[in-house]
Amino acid sequence: MENIETLVILGATGDLTSRLLLPGLGRVLTEQPDRRISLIGTDLAPQEGEQWSLTVQKAFNTVEASGPAVDHLVAHTEYLATDASSPEDLKQLLNAVTGTPALYFALPPAVTTAAIEVLQQVGLPDGTVLVLEKPFGVDEHSARELNQRLSALVPEDQIFRVDHFLGESTVLNILGVRFTNRLFEPLWNREHIAKVEIVYDEVLGLENRAGYYDRAGALVDMIQSHLLQVMALVTMEAPLNVHGDDLRLAKTAALRAVRPFGGDPARASRRARYTAGTIGDRELSSYVDEEGVDPARETETLTEVTLESATWRWSGVPFVLRSGKALGEPRREIVLTFRGVPHLPGGLTGESRPNELRIFLGPNGMAMGMNVTGPGDPFTIDRATLSTDLGAGRLNPYGEVLNGVLNGDPTLSIRAEAAEYAWRIIDEIRAQWRTGEVVLQEYPAGSTGPADWEQGD
Repeated sequence: MENIETLVILGATGDLTSRLLLPGLGRVLTEQPDRRISLIGTDLAPQEGEQWSLTVQKAFNTVEASGPAVDHLVAHTEYLATDASSPEDLKQLLNAVTGTPALYFALPPAVTTAAIEVLQQVGLPDGTVLVLEKPFGVDEHSARELNQRLSALVPEDQIFRVDHFLGESTVLNILGVRFTNRLFEPLWNREHIAKVEIVYDEVLGLENRAGYYDRAGALVDMIQSHLLQVMALVTMEAPLNVHGDDLRLAKTAALRAVRPFGGDPARASRRARYTAGTIGDRELSSYVDEEGVDPARETETLTEVTLESATWRWSGVPFVLRSGKALGEPRREIVLTFRGVPHLPGGLTGESRPNELRIFLGPNGMAMGMNVTGPGDPFTIDRATLSTDLGAGRLNPYGEVLNGVLNGDPTLSIRAEAAEYAWRIIDEIRAQWRTGEVVLQEYPAGSTGPADWEQGD
């Protein structure tokens, strides 16, 4: 793949661009002072070039971006008012490109699909890279159709279906924990691990995101888009290489094996939405009273699904994936609970609990819970925790994503089939929800969830 010389952001006036994409780009350019790229921002709204340059500089300032690569980009950036569904506008945009471009679709899914259809008429410069934000489609069928349109435009290795969640340094550290420690990988299977939890609970409520969230809900926003990818990293077999397509193929095979636990999507899932409550010193109104919410959609703000990997390594092990909003405490972690010891010698008193490996998704860290005897009575079992701070990554998550795009490294991108497999799992669950098999429950904002839920059960 050729080096990217121009980054084009479609949807440049949106929150994603100013809050995440541009700061991520600033970090990449600061870390790589010899890189030289141009930047074109595009959107429907007209904007003066000077105003766009100020937007770029302001975003760079938030991450203290500096150096010759940053200076070059600021001097070589422009803004073009563009209708992404107009062949004429997209032709004009592509004519403004210098060298090999990467087109980053920071747009709603429907607009992205329309733009891709138009690009089939317009054509693309050789080597063009297409970068798509999640969600990739709205179900398995639409994801397959989108993939077919994309493959008609460029080869698979020029398509980046990015997930910034995988740019989190701690998520990537799963690979290091598993494959560089003889202590863990031999035990990383059904014989030694009883249960795995992947949890991302937030104290934030809707935060003015009704336009997207009320149509997605927790199941699509977090489980489909992010936590299934984390599950793939936990369950996959060792790749030949942790970069490029070797890793993507391993994750794809892992996702193909995922199914609702026991083959019963109704029993393996539950859902709820928050009502009015208090979180710290904040008063939250009920989700249904938030601006832009349609209560008839019955959008869930908390979901928990129990899945399994139909493989020799993992068969029968429950994987509990949970995510919700407006909860009393943030909980962001992967928890591997090992099986208990087969026999506890007589004469030892106290509670012997299974070992637990916890990988924290923010703040970044890892802890191992284990049994010891002492201090005090050497025949009494106590609990000890071995922990380490993993620290922040060199780049922020979107910096990692953009670094991969600019270097032609698809490590943080998923393959076409992987996107379809992830939707297949979600579609099975949603089909049961639509029949009323899984009742939408409620929980007060600031609580741990519905009263009859126990985390991790």
